Amino acid sequence: MNKKTLIASLLSVLIFNSTTAFAETQFKKGDLEVVAALNIRPGNVTVSDDGRVFATVHPLDRPSRWRLIEITGKETWKAWPDDSWQKNEGQSLSHQIDTPLGITRDAQNRLWLVDMGLNSGKTRIISFDIKSGKHLMTIELDDTIAPRGSFIQDLVVDARSGWIYLADISNPGLITVNIASKKASRFSGHPALQSEKSAVMHIDGQDTLFNGKPASVGVNPITLSADGKTLFFGAMNGTTWYEIDTEYLQKADDKAIAQHIRTAGTKPVSDGAAISAQGRHYFTNLNNNGVDMMDSKGKLIPLVRSALLDWPDSVQFGDQHWLYISANQLHRSAAFTGAGDKGEPPYRILRVWTDDTQPFTSSQ
Repeated sequence: MNKKTLIASLLSVLIFNSTTAFAETQFKKGDLEVVAALNIRPGNVTVSDDGRVFATVHPLDRPSRWRLIEITGKETWKAWPDDSWQKNEGQSLSHQIDTPLGITRDAQNRLWLVDMGLNSGKTRIISFDIKSGKHLMTIELDDTIAPRGSFIQDLVVDARSGWIYLADISNPGLITVNIASKKASRFSGHPALQSEKSAVMHIDGQDTLFNGKPASVGVNPITLSADGKTLFFGAMNGTTWYEIDTEYLQKADDKAIAQHIRTAGTKPVSDGAAISAQGRHYFTNLNNNGVDMMDSKGKLIPLVRSALLDWPDSVQFGDQHWLYISANQLHRSAAFTGAGDKGEPPYRILRVWTDDTQPFTSSQ
């Protein structure tokens, strides 16, 4: 390398580093911005390595054929990977997404989603290559793993070790799936999976009802440590954040799992959670229109509060220090109000600046 080439290379590195540093320093922790304002209700959200934003369309939204979308602008989106995967009443459901909610990406930049199959009767895990949109795999869960009435949504994927972990909020349980063999196991019946009576959902100045009764939802948010060795979980209507070594879940020994569940800290009444590469936990705070962070000492700290976060549903790390959030007014959907959908578009995908970065394994 000659002298001129060396100088040019050094200058390009300096310019890149300076630009990156400037981009990061113009934000401070807790800064919130709108990524997209939508006319349909986003369910969960995930972000690719190169900053592409994807979302499921919530099953409790007003009826439409859209199931999985990519955000293309502040107010625009497109069906993803294409129209053929969206629900069409005139076609078989075998090659369509029925009722998805949980979505994430893994360390190999694959997109994974849970299709709860509320209409088709089949609970499936479906993966796509994000770059090409090619369908990669479908794993169907049988009735012993996803019994009738299940509502399996949140999932985390450990691409390096080849495991998927999911939460069933309706029949409270944790599900463990081996990607290579497609074999699955289920852990249920433990008090840590149940809702807590004292954890009342109170939004817009009133206790929140679901199907005419006080909302009381079991295990929902789950996250996975960056090394894939620890699964964290808690009830939506709960203020306790639990942890379990994944080795016990993989062995499918219910007695050992029950004996090794530990308390990790406290959480708010929350629908979604995320963990950073630095090991800090982030929770949506339904009662306070915000996102909270649990520090390394187990202390819960408010990160952001905003009227725009009306039912902050899911959170997931994206590029740089951004934590992406879907806010979908779910408490105003017909299932909650009992009197029709009271939601008023736009529904939003937002992001908040943190001091942290995404883990090696993706989490919802």
